[in-house]
This record gives sequence, structure tokens and C-alpha cells, in this order.
Amino acid sequence: MQDSDCIFCKIVRGEIPALRVWETDTCLAFLDVAPLARGHVLLIPKKHYRDICDIPADVLCSLTSQLPALAAAVVRATDATGLNLLQNTGRSSGQAVFHLHFHLIPRTESDGLGYRWNAGDYSAGQAEGVQSRILDELRH
Repeated sequence: MQDSDCIFCKIVRGEIPALRVWETDTCLAFLDVAPLARGHVLLIPKKHYRDICDIPADVLCSLTSQLPALAAAVVRATDATGLNLLQNTGRSSGQAVFHLHFHLIPRTESDGLGYRWNAGDYSAGQAEGVQSRILDELRH
């Protein structure tokens, strides 16, 4: 299934050009046209899935099995010393294209990109309440 208006589906169909770096029967990786760093790659399933909550587990496993080799190639090709793997689900997380995709962003110590991790904490009993709700959802 593909979405006729989805930019990534158009790339899969060849209607929009992309600098492809990896392709199988079920997935495609290409350079991001608005990279955060030189060598920023997107990995997508060829079939249209809106986000991580929409994709069947077996398809996700096939897609993510490509990540180790692809990540290593990106790091080596860009002389990076690290890599951020990022997947956004939902507008509030920063998802702008609603076709599941993973960002592979090569990093170096001096790249100026920074990283914001504003860690929080739980009040007494709050973590256990969240744990209970997640466990309940997983049982359904």
C-alpha cells in the first residue's frame, strides 16, 4: 500500500528523485535533502506506514535489521565519531513526514549540533502507576 500524496511514497515510486544509498525489496535508504549533518540518511519501508505504531512487527524487524550495516557505512563514509538514530512518531515528537522513517545522523565532537536531554523524575508512586498502565495496555 502506498499513499498517493506521501513524499516518501513518491520517492519509492521514482516520481521524486533521491540520492539512494541502500535498497532492498522492502526498504529504501537515501540522503536527507535537509540534512542536520553531512551524510544524514533516512531509512524507510517501501510500503506506507504512518508511524511506529502502525507497522507490523515482522516488517519493522526486517526494516531495522538494515540499521547496523547502514549505520556503520554512514559513520565510516563521513569520518564520524558517533551517530544519532532518531525516529519520531506523531506531530508532537517532531514527525513532519507521516511515513515511518529512521534518521541516521553522523556526529562528531565539534559538529555544533548539540543534544538536549532534559531528564526528569517521578514523584512518589508515580512510576509504579505508569508501569501498571503500560502493563495493562500490553495485555490487551
